[in-house]
Amino acid sequence: MKIVLAVDGSKYSRWATEWLGYLPLRAKAQSQTQAFHVLDLAALRAPFMVQPVVIGNEPFIHDEIRRMETRAKQVVADTTSQLASLRIPAKVRSVNGPVAPTLLKQAGRQGLVVLGSRGMGALDRFMLGSVSTQVTQHAPCSVLVVKQPPRPIRRILLATDGSKPSEKAVRFLLREIRPQATGHTVEVLAMHVMPFMKYPELKEAGKALVHRDAVKLAKAGYDVEEICQLGQPADEIMKVADHRKVDLIVSGAKGLGAVARFLLGSVSSKLVQHSTCSILVVR
Repeated sequence: MKIVLAVDGSKYSRWATEWLGYLPLRAKAQSQTQAFHVLDLAALRAPFMVQPVVIGNEPFIHDEIRRMETRAKQVVADTTSQLASLRIPAKVRSVNGPVAPTLLKQAGRQGLVVLGSRGMGALDRFMLGSVSTQVTQHAPCSVLVVKQPPRPIRRILLATDGSKPSEKAVRFLLREIRPQATGHTVEVLAMHVMPFMKYPELKEAGKALVHRDAVKLAKAGYDVEEICQLGQPADEIMKVADHRKVDLIVSGAKGLGAVARFLLGSVSSKLVQHSTCSILVVR
């Protein structure tokens, strides 16, 4: 697996780097990790301004470019040192371009993008936008959004709804994650949230699909608990994640068909934006 790590010197970026040391990937030794610090220098120039107006701002723009380039060198050096201390072989580079598209181009369709949920200060976020949201919405590959300091992965919440993306999330746990990690068995909370509808058969169907996934995960070596409840999916998932002190939420990128998405909303997007727990969105 090709892992693309986004770094920018923020604490969330450092957390994301350290998460690579805790993530119990089956083929971690064979994984190819590349870290990128992306400079979006074009964002410094307002495209709606005509050239004569921009000319007066050039000295300030050049000063900001020099500041960003100096910081980029420091971020590359710090990340190289951090990865070496974690014994993760990786190449660290600084590249120019729009942040989210550059990261996605480097990862490709089969890679995994790992990034912090927030970047630098308020000015940088104003200029760059919410990179984690952009990456998650447009990625052709899986994305891990890190929201808290690194920790051993002991409990995972799997959001499942029977859709193809949900099935991909189950396969990721079966193929890419080791159920036995650092002397303990990883627990998976297989959870399905149903909307408030007066159809008892929906509840039974929900229990059946959760049980189907739970059986697969148990056979692979996970400790599994089945959870089925009513409510708004993203809200209920976040409540359970907080109450059960979940280390990682795993979700497919999309839910069921158009009607179901209209009812449920974009669950993965809400989780990325509002969850306090790190989330892996699988594609």
